[in-house]
Amino acid sequence: QVQLVESGGGLVQAGGSLRLSCAASGRTFSSNAMGWFRRAPGKEREFVAAISWSGANKYYVDSVKGRFTISGDNAKNTVYLQMNSLKPEDTAVYYCAAVQSRGGMWYNALDAWGQGTLVTVSS
Repeated sequence: QVQLVESGGGLVQAGGSLRLSCAASGRTFSSNAMGWFRRAPGKEREFVAAISWSGANKYYVDSVKGRFTISGDNAKNTVYLQMNSLKPEDTAVYYCAAVQSRGGMWYNALDAWGQGTLVTVSS
């Protein structure tokens, strides 16, 4: 059984920063890239960022490029999302997942979600 625990969310003013963490357990993720998704109020969940298992390749949705940085610690089975220059439109519940890419789109590879962590950016 896969377990994903996200943390680090909170309330921040526009222009501020937060660092999200995701601890994975229950099975090996050695063959999976890891990523972050978010769901804003009233919207569907969207892909935010992904990192290959080696850490050599990183991918971002256009709206966060240059502001967010994804990283990982394989020894701890933990993935991070450093979010800088936050905007009110970044307000959402953020989720991590093992991910895979198909046809240029990113998907949850193991159909497992954590509880998410809420990020609220005030203007």
